[in-house]
Amino acid sequence: MNGIIPLKKELGMTSADCVYKLRKILHERKIGHTGTLDPQVDGVLPICVGQATKLVNLLTNSGKKYTGEITLGFSTTTEDKEGDIVEKVEVEDDIDENKIDEILQNFVGEIKQTPPMFSAVKVNGKKLYEYARAGQIVERPERTVTIFEFKRTSELKVNTNNKTVSFSFDVECSKGTYVRTLAVQVGELLGIPSHMSQLTRVKSAGITLPETYTLAEIEEFQKNKNMDFLVSIDEVLSNLPRIELSDEQWSSVQNGAFIKLKSKEKKVTVSYNNRIKAIYILNEFGKYQPDIMLLNND
Repeated sequence: MNGIIPLKKELGMTSADCVYKLRKILHERKIGHTGTLDPQVDGVLPICVGQATKLVNLLTNSGKKYTGEITLGFSTTTEDKEGDIVEKVEVEDDIDENKIDEILQNFVGEIKQTPPMFSAVKVNGKKLYEYARAGQIVERPERTVTIFEFKRTSELKVNTNNKTVSFSFDVECSKGTYVRTLAVQVGELLGIPSHMSQLTRVKSAGITLPETYTLAEIEEFQKNKNMDFLVSIDEVLSNLPRIELSDEQWSSVQNGAFIKLKSKEKKVTVSYNNRIKAIYILNEFGKYQPDIMLLNND
């Protein structure tokens, strides 16, 4: 089995949980996910199977799109609704929507973020959430991420019971962006403690939420020996220029050789018998060299 499973991850599950369950459902060992989704986040989680596991890093590096909700009024240890309250204030219902929109727009472009303590980023070989659970605070490496779009998608929703104000948003961003940290940063610029109260990933690796399947649906497909849920390697890589190999070139590719191609593109896929067999990149000498080999993509 070779391809990408467009999984709809459910709330409460880790990405590793999803991989474990799919191994049991599909009776496949060679399975890997394309970037961690926190348990409290649902939505698109592309899972690579077989030869496609070689594409994990490539797909992980792709941009992501989310829909979610920011709540103004209190901040938490985890920057989402699951954590303990750190700071709390009563929020008035006269917040200027235009000011919020202006702040969101100011995040578009390259920004700096510090990963939250409750995250899987490693410092000195140990995950940050392990330090956090032990009550330890360590210095965290700042990272640069890119926000392509960040906009409010609802009116302000006032909760008179707990004196908070919430609003929905869409964000499109690069790999490595912590959206819950974005929610906190928005509050900081407003001068109000805040957190991310809901998040769904709606796009990753070119796969959108309507194209995904739940674990239960995939299990039903498997029982019926139906592989229609599987996205082929060829389809996932369809955004790259594609070159069909001659018999002689195919022989060279099987041996991992550098080859000459009638192309000036920096990165291409090469196929044989109408199946992509490798990704090649153009080197400084005008030849194409292997990047990712997919020889068993049948």
